[in-house]
Amino acid sequence: MRIEDEYTAATISGSNAGSLDAETARLARLISALAPQDGTYSQRIPGLYVSRYSRTDPDTVKTFYSTSLLIVAQGAKTITAGQEVYQFNKSRMILLPVALPVAMQLTQASPAEPYLSVKLELDPQRIGELSLKLYPRGLPPVRKRNKGYIANSNLNIINAVTRLVECLQSPGDVDLLAPLVLEEIMIRVLRSPIGAQLVEMGFAESDVQRVAKVIAWLRDNFSRQMKVAELAELVHMSASSFHVHFKSVTSMSPLQYQKALRLHEARRLMLAGPMDATTACRLVGYVSDSQFSRDYRRFFGSPPSRDIARLRQRTQLSD
Repeated sequence: MRIEDEYTAATISGSNAGSLDAETARLARLISALAPQDGTYSQRIPGLYVSRYSRTDPDTVKTFYSTSLLIVAQGAKTITAGQEVYQFNKSRMILLPVALPVAMQLTQASPAEPYLSVKLELDPQRIGELSLKLYPRGLPPVRKRNKGYIANSNLNIINAVTRLVECLQSPGDVDLLAPLVLEEIMIRVLRSPIGAQLVEMGFAESDVQRVAKVIAWLRDNFSRQMKVAELAELVHMSASSFHVHFKSVTSMSPLQYQKALRLHEARRLMLAGPMDATTACRLVGYVSDSQFSRDYRRFFGSPPSRDIARLRQRTQLSD
């Protein structure tokens, strides 16, 4: 039986609709216990986050998503990356191959039935190792490249994610069992309809992995002045070829990506403590207050002071 056929069989069998709903409900209860209030919470298992939100958003919220797999246990969300819009709800998963600025909107959430999800940050090296074992006769081709990829989860994937979250109930399980369950999850996703896209993340010569390497450098050095030619040298590409590949993966030019990083970091700094816009803009690499204010308003829709006041009020209402 082919890998794709095995995935389909797991999706449509095993008393399946009822079992999948029951397992997803069990995962939702575990997430709810770990996230008693609205917010996103990091867990003791590295790279594992759970989220809970009890109100829909009238407007989109701009944020940064890391290279990750997101699985929804309850509610629904829309993510916009570039010109691509992804709508997903209970028992669906989305793969984001590289860290991207996105616009997010909760479309189904209430105090009685909040939006609940699990996010797993992904390790490209481990994905590459598993891919070679799973596809010894050759890697599957990626027929179309997008900013993100959505697929239905099946009972096996939801069950594995549930068992991973359950590992948090015992410190010994976090150290000994969680790495094994994480590997199982990656194998099951590699065998899913988005497996080829996950495979591509794990190989150094793939376009996605080259762009991911540059993105990692940009995230560590966002306040520095940079030249596209220097970034291209990091991945042994010509400047023109690199620019094309970077935009195909992120829908942004390298300079646009750096600007988004700077603005998100400035916003984080101002939200984290009593910091004015002038100080924040200098810390992230801007030399002009007026340019920072124009870029910030264009990107987030409001000038810095008004945007930060609105976000703080929203946080207080959530509390």
